[in-house]
Amino acid sequence: MNISLSSLIHHRKTINHFTVSCNTNSSPLRFCSAWGSKCAVAGKKKDDIAFIHGCRRWGINTRRALNRLPTTCNSKLSDDEKGILKRKKAEDRMRNMFLEVYHSVLKPELLDDPSFEWTSDSSQWVQQMLDYNVPRGKLMRGLSVIDIYMILKEGEMLSVDELFDSSIVGWCIEWLQAALLVEDDIMDNSHTRRGQACWFRVTKVGKIAVNNGIILFNHISRILKKHFKKKPFRVDLLDLFNEVAFQTASGQMLDLISTTGEEKDLSNYSLHHYRRIALYKTGYYTFYLPVACALLMVGEDLEKHVNVKDVLLDIGIYFQVVDDYLDCFGDPEKTGKTGTDIEDFKCSWLIVKALERANEEQKKILYMLSLLNQEHYGKANPNDVAKVKDVYNDINLQGVFAAYESESYEKLERRVEAHPSKAVQAIWERYVKGISNYKQWL
Repeated sequence: MNISLSSLIHHRKTINHFTVSCNTNSSPLRFCSAWGSKCAVAGKKKDDIAFIHGCRRWGINTRRALNRLPTTCNSKLSDDEKGILKRKKAEDRMRNMFLEVYHSVLKPELLDDPSFEWTSDSSQWVQQMLDYNVPRGKLMRGLSVIDIYMILKEGEMLSVDELFDSSIVGWCIEWLQAALLVEDDIMDNSHTRRGQACWFRVTKVGKIAVNNGIILFNHISRILKKHFKKKPFRVDLLDLFNEVAFQTASGQMLDLISTTGEEKDLSNYSLHHYRRIALYKTGYYTFYLPVACALLMVGEDLEKHVNVKDVLLDIGIYFQVVDDYLDCFGDPEKTGKTGTDIEDFKCSWLIVKALERANEEQKKILYMLSLLNQEHYGKANPNDVAKVKDVYNDINLQGVFAAYESESYEKLERRVEAHPSKAVQAIWERYVKGISNYKQWL
């Protein structure tokens, strides 16, 4: 690969994967997105400079806007802007290197696994299935393993082997994510994921996707055995992945129990019930797993880091609340998926809060209190969905969410600042700042 690993490692130490929040109004943001796309296609220095000057003229947060562009430095830029461009270039290199590990190492190995006698048809199917589901997302979880591993090494230069090993573990998390999403989309009868049709909705796939989700999960143990057979942390990593997969599947079960069956009862939806679903379905594999993997790789005992686990799980719940909000109020073209929580009778944060704040007349719109009223929550008809959203707007759930998001962010920040470990502070800082930038998806 055409990457200088020593240069890459040096630059990567100061990189934050996530964008910085921006308090601009909708018009400049639309301008930012459109011009950013044009410059990204052009890829020329003069377009980069024009973009930056345009941001300044419109009053756009240049720091956030620059994250959209594969730009180069120029003497006309401020030192801060040059630094952002330099870090983004290093971040792009790291992402490309990470993807190279998938394309040149992991995928070929799995397609040549000696435990199975491959045919041309089966090999072609698995290759298509992998490319469609594994490397398509933002890769936040996988890349975070590398980031966190560097932080835990406390400024030490990573060797090529350490960088490669942390990339392998990062991809195992992306494989778990892919397996979970393939199965989750089937159970939820979803239509789109990551800006494309769900795998089971692709022509000729259908129910084969159930099998493919199982194969994806089993790939994880194959990867760990192949690359870490003699490593002291291999068994602990395998146990960790199995435990987190069980916790996530159990969280999905809680979700399904609430949303399926003949007797659906919104009166059973409470904040406590919601937190349990969010904790197990999202918190463990999204926020705890990348950190726990990096801790094991540097020889740490996870039992000694319970306080790290606790705050990461709280961040996971916060993340799920933001995700629920975007399901209803987000722009599908930006989020990459069409929200269906209302239609699917989901125990989402929005419906829980709506039940807390709604008066009797509004509750009658949401669900059946007697034989005299018709329920609308959990119905696929667009008119029913619109009536539920009208209730959400009438009780100002957007304002309730904004207050919750601000208060939760401040609490998490205080917990971060009070923690004695600088490495832990850096980890939490990256997670909190990343998910607080939810406005980019509206």
